[in-house]
Amino acid sequence: MYGKKALLILFVSAAWGADFSGKAALEYTRKAVAFGPRPPASPANLKLQAYIQSQLKLLRCQVSFDAFTASTPIGSVAMRNIIAKFPGTTGRAVAITGHFDTKSIPGRPFVGANDGGTSTGLLLELARTVNSLPHSNDIYLVWFDGEEAYGEWSDTNGIYGSRHLAEKWAQDGTLSRLTALINVDMVGDINLGIMQEGNSSLSLLHLVWQTASELGYGKYFLDEGFATEDDHLPFLNKGVRALDLIDFDYGPNNEYWHTEQDTMDKVSANSLAVVGNVLVAVLRKLQ
Repeated sequence: MYGKKALLILFVSAAWGADFSGKAALEYTRKAVAFGPRPPASPANLKLQAYIQSQLKLLRCQVSFDAFTASTPIGSVAMRNIIAKFPGTTGRAVAITGHFDTKSIPGRPFVGANDGGTSTGLLLELARTVNSLPHSNDIYLVWFDGEEAYGEWSDTNGIYGSRHLAEKWAQDGTLSRLTALINVDMVGDINLGIMQEGNSSLSLLHLVWQTASELGYGKYFLDEGFATEDDHLPFLNKGVRALDLIDFDYGPNNEYWHTEQDTMDKVSANSLAVVGNVLVAVLRKLQ
């Protein structure tokens, strides 16, 4: 016999023809992390870009790139966002985004399993899932480069990739077609707790939290939170309905964040499955 949660997941899968696999998302994450620290323009970052491209080539999507040179506290740095478009027919669009870079921490081997790794892996598995889903709206999956700041965060130091793409999409008209953008960041914590991010659009937040509850995942989506600056913000500031899904309580007193302790043993397939299944169900509702 199936419980209510299992029946709802089966309904979504039957309606959309694909299952999101937390195990597959974890394996994609593992492969990303295996390249090592991945700051923009580093050899490991470029290898990961090539790996993401190789996986997207297996799917029925249009792959494009948003390459630019960022002015940073350490000088000019070449960065590149990766965009997978699954075309629809309505002219409207939905975007799911996340970053693939890791913070540059000189002298410390920061591999970012959760912070940079899980967003990369989740998006790759979501791409595989979306590939076989019927959808009326365009679905964009975006891997941002340059989310991390060099040293201390500021209005001009950090979220380089999302700031650049928001400007580009504002100019080419894509922004006006977006009905929703959901950013994922640090979503693989074994002890998953997605906070209510205070800068996000309330209507989209309520939709996601309601969907999580319907799927039986309510305990992972918290009743409290606070405002953060993340890759959703440049789009939110330009009028897009946007939401940041982030677990910003990583380890005791958040002690794993931006440290050598952010390793694969701290993330889980179950947490990725929770977020992935909720996103698939939300995408269905947004059609």
